[in-house]
Amino acid sequence: MKLKYEIKESDTQKSIHTILKNELQISSRLLTKLIKHQKITINQTICNTKNIAKTNDLLEINFDFLEDNSNITPTQMNLDIIYEDEWMLIVNKPAGISIHPSCLHYTNSLSNGIKFYFDSIGLCKKIRPVNRLDLDTSGLVLFAKCAYIQESLIRQMHYQIFQKEYLGITQGFLEQKSGSIHLPIARKSGSIIERCIDKKHGQLAITHYKVIKEFHHSSFMQYRLETGRTHQIRVHMAAMGHPLLGDSLYGKKSDLIARQALHSYKLTFVHPISKNLLTLKSPLPKDMELLLLSH
Repeated sequence: MKLKYEIKESDTQKSIHTILKNELQISSRLLTKLIKHQKITINQTICNTKNIAKTNDLLEINFDFLEDNSNITPTQMNLDIIYEDEWMLIVNKPAGISIHPSCLHYTNSLSNGIKFYFDSIGLCKKIRPVNRLDLDTSGLVLFAKCAYIQESLIRQMHYQIFQKEYLGITQGFLEQKSGSIHLPIARKSGSIIERCIDKKHGQLAITHYKVIKEFHHSSFMQYRLETGRTHQIRVHMAAMGHPLLGDSLYGKKSDLIARQALHSYKLTFVHPISKNLLTLKSPLPKDMELLLLSH
């Protein structure tokens, strides 16, 4: 994993450290690690980042140093890999599996499966999920294979370059068939899980939605998140009076589906290394597909 940058004429009189920070946007924390592991070179020679850059010099940053990931137990899983290169891995998460290990899911989270996979390909890196999904939400999850990719994609989220789109099935019919929900979300008092609309203390939360198709008592919906608050779509739809089918936390259980009918089906972002625009999609899972067919 090497990042290469040819020093431009406009970079002259700048220190290598300044170029790493401003042009390549490497964080101070990561830069300290790279210097410690001697992973920064100019023309294939380890350099002092305080030195002044020279036009046409080749700056290389090698992210292949080992990291301690022993905090996660490796567990063999059948991963549904949608995309992979040397920088990232995108998998299709089934419903009913958490992303992070916890006291209830110490060895059977998605991160445990990723750890096993990384071990199998000889990649000794920390497990870095870039986006999050609830336990019972299915769909695409991106894992960065190094800190630089994670930082780059989180920055894209901040500037709304990294787009996350979902498909869901809600109760009832919406009066407005497309629009945006601007309702701030906060943790519900007395709960460590549940969220609520809180116009005084809540964080900004924006969900764009569109009705794809209406059925007898429900609507098939597409969502695009402008912000990424915990349970955002679930809370917003419940606040609109149209909770997701099967969402027992913000609505009610359903005989038609055993979890909230929500699927992360599309990720769009700029690859931090190639600079190409990538769009990855995941098909609708069987339980939601059958739910639509039954309507």
